[in-house]
Amino acid sequence: MHDITPCLWFDHQAEEAVNFYLPIFPNSRITQIARYGKAGPGQEGSVMTIAFELDGRPFVALNGGPVFMFNEAISFQVFCDTQERIDYFWDRLCDGGTESQCGWLKDKYGLSWQIVPRALTAMMTDPDPARVARMTEAMFKMTRLDIAGLRKAYDNPQ
Repeated sequence: MHDITPCLWFDHQAEEAVNFYLPIFPNSRITQIARYGKAGPGQEGSVMTIAFELDGRPFVALNGGPVFMFNEAISFQVFCDTQERIDYFWDRLCDGGTESQCGWLKDKYGLSWQIVPRALTAMMTDPDPARVARMTEAMFKMTRLDIAGLRKAYDNPQ
């Protein structure tokens, strides 16, 4: 176990969610499953926690009941080098979920993701405020981020 591992609280869909995420990310696997015993509070034999890795990074999914729900205060960023990779992750993670703006989406379990071009960081931190402003204005009009559109706004003054 790593020193810091995100724990994702699900009502009862932890195993289903993990099986949804695993084929999306390379180098992913389930590493351990713990089941509820007679003491509960879940049904005896049902999944309590699943330790898993997404692209080699550790996570735990917990079936904790309907007490807590995900919200946008926590999201996972997926950095992509190409539009093809952005489209790949967007299409799969958004399947059954909802699109938001600026590269944000919620998957069908309510977990928020940001599908981000790696080049965005360099554009956002450029010392030229006019370039940053043009690119940011273009980004605010997008749901799925479009690298070519961001680059065009960034490079070309009106």
